[in-house]
Amino acid sequence: MLLYPSVDKLLDKIDSRYSLIMLASKRAHELDSGAKPLLDSYKSKKSVGKAFEEIAAGVLKIDPKNREMD
Repeated sequence: MLLYPSVDKLLDKIDSRYSLIMLASKRAHELDSGAKPLLDSYKSKKSVGKAFEEIAAGVLKIDPKNREMD
């Protein structure tokens, strides 16, 4: 099974695997709780996959000033 988006592409956007997982996890919980989607369409049906797609698209980032998620 191939992961979309690839880990390499995601790590181009987020500086560490730990930060990547924390960001995706928090966003997945938000999506599960009914948060508004940031993209028009997703390839993934699961919330974690959707979070990864938002990160790859550049619409979900970590604010470098306070390391909180946008």
